[in-house]
Amino acid sequence: MSLQPKTRLTVDEFLAWAVGRPGRHELLDGEVVSMSPQRARHARAKFRVQTALQAGLAAAKLRCEMLPDGMTVRVDDVTAYEPDALVQCGEPLDDDAVCATNPIIVIEVMSPGTRGIDAGQKLADYFRLPSIQHYLMIDPGKRRLIHHRRGSGDIIETRIASEGWVDFTPPGFSVAVGDLFPET
Repeated sequence: MSLQPKTRLTVDEFLAWAVGRPGRHELLDGEVVSMSPQRARHARAKFRVQTALQAGLAAAKLRCEMLPDGMTVRVDDVTAYEPDALVQCGEPLDDDAVCATNPIIVIEVMSPGTRGIDAGQKLADYFRLPSIQHYLMIDPGKRRLIHHRRGSGDIIETRIASEGWVDFTPPGFSVAVGDLFPET
């Protein structure tokens, strides 16, 4: 990731700045961060995650939608992320929306350049949002995931898995861990 203009922006200013601008960007404490081009492994992993989430939601017949990368998650006035996939339940977003209003699940596919921020700042920031119940970090190279789940009180439960199932309760569906990784 590389930093963009040194002027600190609010999320609203950032979203206006990003319109029509090529590439993917996030806003970290008011600073624009450009995201590096993704490798084929990363793109395949994102597609598998998105497909597995969509299938799980359809099988459970939940009133939720999976949204792929491109949607913004506003953490506060100066921080906004673009996860690789998310699930939002309830009323569907307006067709012109650029921000997910109440994501319940956010997923990041880790890459060498983002591993530290995914496991540190994003983990802490995502759980600042009361709607988020699950944060998955997918490691396609090692074929394992780290599932952070909101427990009771201020507890965040963590599970590392390379097989079995991921239970997304709430909202109430499961996905086979193997379905989250590209076939080898």
